[in-house]
Amino acid sequence: MSKTELSTMKQPPVPLATLIGRELRNRKTEKPFVKYGQAGLAKKGEDYFLIKTDCQRVPGDSSTLFSVFAILDGHNGISAAIFAKENILNNVMSAIPQGISREEWLQALPRALVVAFVKTDMEFQKKGETSGTTATFVIIDEWTVTVASVGDSRCILDAQGGVVSLLTVDHRLEENVEERERVTASGGEVGRLNVFGGNEVGPLRCWPGGLCLSRSIGDTDVGEYIVPIPHVKQVKLSNAGGRLIIASDGIWDTLSSDMAAKSCRGVPAELAAKLVVKEALRSRGLKDDTTCLVVDIIPSDYPMSPMATIARKKQNMLSSLLFGKKSPNSTNKGTNKLSAVGVVEELFEEGSAMLTERLGNDVPSNTNSGIYRCAVCLADQPSGDGLSVNTDHFITQVSKPREGLFLCANCQKKKDAMEGKRS
Repeated sequence: MSKTELSTMKQPPVPLATLIGRELRNRKTEKPFVKYGQAGLAKKGEDYFLIKTDCQRVPGDSSTLFSVFAILDGHNGISAAIFAKENILNNVMSAIPQGISREEWLQALPRALVVAFVKTDMEFQKKGETSGTTATFVIIDEWTVTVASVGDSRCILDAQGGVVSLLTVDHRLEENVEERERVTASGGEVGRLNVFGGNEVGPLRCWPGGLCLSRSIGDTDVGEYIVPIPHVKQVKLSNAGGRLIIASDGIWDTLSSDMAAKSCRGVPAELAAKLVVKEALRSRGLKDDTTCLVVDIIPSDYPMSPMATIARKKQNMLSSLLFGKKSPNSTNKGTNKLSAVGVVEELFEEGSAMLTERLGNDVPSNTNSGIYRCAVCLADQPSGDGLSVNTDHFITQVSKPREGLFLCANCQKKKDAMEGKRS
């Protein structure tokens, strides 16, 4: 059976609750090991990374551990990258209700990541600094991997059978037609740098500011149509595990996803990260900051990384289960689909830059007291102090019980600016 034939085969959507229930019934609840390696070389010194393997969904409960890995590639200085590194995780955790189950926590993650990126961006812009950063933020909870990203740092999955899948979307104006259209529709101008004589050089940029990216955190001196709203993808690995490669564009400007994966197969994660960087440097030298994280998600009964024996298992790849379709309440915009060969269930994917589409209509509030909580900054507001965005996206002053997304005045102003609306 050809890959083309495989890619046309579909399974019904598989809700997260069904997957967890299936695990419990089959007693396949052994938690995987997470092994990682990091390597990098600095050209400008603006790349930062985050590794945190002792996070807890429930503070003080060691049975609720999860891991976080992130790449933050700064530009025009390092302040935004450092700020994002120090604040995104806290903002994610504050956006998830307490006292919920693991299943509910995982389902809440995509929305919480959107809130965290936007809140981190707004908090940084209050500092009045002009630097910006990409952010590729990966959360691993047992076999479930959730990735949120803005910019052009990238995360790929190298799964059993040698199947390489992209878990992020590059927000480069040069390659992403949909993002170019969004930026221009919001009031930005997209073009190349003009030099003496009227010649255009270099990649497409957004003006004012001259940024090559359509999404980032920070960049206070660039128009608000450069948004911090991340593309989010959530997948669940089979108990065969897999390898993640998370890296800045210093890697991806040189190596394709397949090249990066092949350059480090058969070795542990600690060495794998060094091999990816070495391969990138061998191809074109040190042209930019080059940072790479390699993360292996390994079955607890496996003697070594599953990627170390991937070549021997490649001939069995067609016997794997087919990929499951993602949840029906998510959408797919502008990304490569995961391969059809069966080591991953796709749970969620959304890349819209429209905040109301990403946050839905949930309204954390105390309706008896007339207090509403802003969906972004999470500040409690009396009902007359904020704005309600109903399901038709009309904006009305809140003066009575209402339905729809609630935003405080500052967050509503941010939302309008990102969508090109002017007060």
